[in-house]
Amino acid sequence: MSANPILAPFPAARPRRLRRTPALRAMTSETTLGVGNLIWPIFVTEVAGGEGEIPSMPGVERLTLDGARRAAERAAKLGIPAICIFPHSDPDKKTEGCERAWDPENIGNRAIRAIKDVAPDLAVMTDIALDPYNINGHDGFVQGGVIVNDETVEALVRMALAQAEAGADILGPSDMMDGRIGALRSALEGAGHQDVTIMSYSAKYASGFYGPFRDAVGASGRLVGDKKTYQIDPANRAEALRCVARDLAEGADMVMVKPGLPYLDICREVKDRFAAPTFAYQVSGEYAMLEGAIRNGWLSRDVVAESLLAFRRAGCDGILTYYAPQVAELLA
Repeated sequence: MSANPILAPFPAARPRRLRRTPALRAMTSETTLGVGNLIWPIFVTEVAGGEGEIPSMPGVERLTLDGARRAAERAAKLGIPAICIFPHSDPDKKTEGCERAWDPENIGNRAIRAIKDVAPDLAVMTDIALDPYNINGHDGFVQGGVIVNDETVEALVRMALAQAEAGADILGPSDMMDGRIGALRSALEGAGHQDVTIMSYSAKYASGFYGPFRDAVGASGRLVGDKKTYQIDPANRAEALRCVARDLAEGADMVMVKPGLPYLDICREVKDRFAAPTFAYQVSGEYAMLEGAIRNGWLSRDVVAESLLAFRRAGCDGILTYYAPQVAELLA
């Protein structure tokens, strides 16, 4: 776009001319939203009776393995290119050592295989962080009240290799430990998984918008302290850009900004500065606010597509959104 657009004076210039009809608006639309821009996050539970609607995320459910299979078939039918698995693990099996994080039979790895069985062409994305299996609720090991970095990275590598072996297409390190992308890329190359893609949560903020997600994965009430020593301060912009640059230099194929709508300025700058595949996560708190307002009649459901279009306008190539199947049906 020109930095100095030429504008004729009124009445020669009447911008409303191009808004007059649906056809004219379609012809001059600058941003599009398609099914190919959607990634659908789902929660898969191993807890007996753990399935069903999540109270703080009305309309979103925890799924059994059979439910995950059905979701994958639905996604494939709708043309959604990718589904992202988040495990709801047995709280009685969470430990400080997080050993189940790299167990080939944990619920996340079982879900990868189950989805690939019914929808082999659907891209399966995973989450790499220790919090689903950590009794302390943190993304890394806690030692003496400190979330330790290097020991955590070693565990994340083991977790990533188990997910790659299970058939994951996209690994999503969401932990924000330093140096983990380089370690993951090196390990994947060495193990013959050179084609497995990394979508790094490069700019993940220490946000208050994650509350309903923690309900969904059973982490609410378990978190000891907060995550401010490893997630980015919401006040910081330059730090986020440095983290993105670092992750790309270490071998990330794609990068993510999280949360989404409150951080669209970061999305725009990441895309403009690095020209890398850029994604954002419309997180649980964003979903809960929109869906709560819609169900109370305060907002029209049209705001869902509008919110996703805002991500695209800000430069995002794709969006992780719990609305993916509904929007795919709308676009169809």
